[in-house]
Amino acid sequence: MINRKYRFHGHGSLRFVYQHGKTIRSAYGSLKFVANPRRKHYRLAVVVSRKVHKSAVVRNRIRRRIYETARLYEHAMTQPYDIVYTVYSDQLATMDASELRERVRDKLVEANIILPNTPVSSGTHAIVKPKEL
Repeated sequence: MINRKYRFHGHGSLRFVYQHGKTIRSAYGSLKFVANPRRKHYRLAVVVSRKVHKSAVVRNRIRRRIYETARLYEHAMTQPYDIVYTVYSDQLATMDASELRERVRDKLVEANIILPNTPVSSGTHAIVKPKEL
């Protein structure tokens, strides 16, 4: 999960992205983004409609998986962007993690948010502490 400072707060900021952002579409979702030079960090929102899946559990699982995938690439973001990822398919809930990572990375590269051939961060999760040997 990404840190609170990397999330949107309020509907006004999302409205700006929807009005002024560029869109990249795929079969599973769309990535809408706009550069935001007034910020130091990127901001990300994941939108999963009830039309995608009736169960809130599945919608939240999709949201958490995309947040975690984006967190793995936050070290490589070239400048602060406002990003909204809208999900169209519930297949993202059961998709293999490596395939999901690849699809999200491809959209971030296509939007020039990260550079091509960017390695995945090998850092540990912010909540889980590594095991001591």
